[in-house]
Amino acid sequence: MAEKKKKDTEEVIDSKKLAAMEARIEGLNEQLEEAKAEVAKAADAKADYLRLMAEFDTFRRRTAEEKQALRESASADTIKGLLPILDDCEIALDALEKSTDAQAAKEGTRMIFDKLSAYLKGKGLERIQAKGADFDTELHEAVTTFPAPSEELKGKVIDVVQTGYTLGGKVLRYAKVVVGA
Repeated sequence: MAEKKKKDTEEVIDSKKLAAMEARIEGLNEQLEEAKAEVAKAADAKADYLRLMAEFDTFRRRTAEEKQALRESASADTIKGLLPILDDCEIALDALEKSTDAQAAKEGTRMIFDKLSAYLKGKGLERIQAKGADFDTELHEAVTTFPAPSEELKGKVIDVVQTGYTLGGKVLRYAKVVVGA
């Protein structure tokens, strides 16, 4: 009888161990399923990230191509607008070679200059009016100072060495000036 009691006790212990092991296995299976779900979420996130990176790369490339096409188009339009002026220069050179009239040469050159100025003004180019104006570091670059002939010319632009220009309100080239001291 003692042996039967011992065997029953071992079976109870084994069944408790078995139940504990089954519970542990069930817990591990739940953890495994949670880990699989997390891996699937991470894989989805990685796929989304790669898709977004590919879309951004495509956007960046397309934008760069559009900017380049815009630059080329703007350059072509500018050059196309300058072609008639180039034609006028050729005509003026031919006329200068055949003519001895200085007044005609001056008038032809003035017409070409006016035509070029009008074209560039139409594109937004403006001369910086500097002579006699107060010296302004936003528009002028002082190449030298010169003793002012009168008191009211101190701090003012006495002479312009190189004309400055703005394009669309932004300084394209500063006016190089002589300033009265």
